[in-house]
Amino acid sequence: MAVPGKPGKPILMRVGIGLFALGMIAVTAVFVMFAAGLENLPVWLSAAAGVITPLGLALGLIALIREARRKS
Repeated sequence: MAVPGKPGKPILMRVGIGLFALGMIAVTAVFVMFAAGLENLPVWLSAAAGVITPLGLALGLIALIREARRKS
């Protein structure tokens, strides 16, 4: 599942890293908005922070396990 002609991380790992980073940005935005005194935070932002971050982590771990099994 690696990009043809390019050595490096598999596609699944890249997607997992991207989703995790996007989720962490959403988590940071929620904390900043809450610290600024906003009470009615957007539901979509809270849902994104709660779903995208662990999804990215899970995809990254799956890619890591698949790569380790392939090498052994």
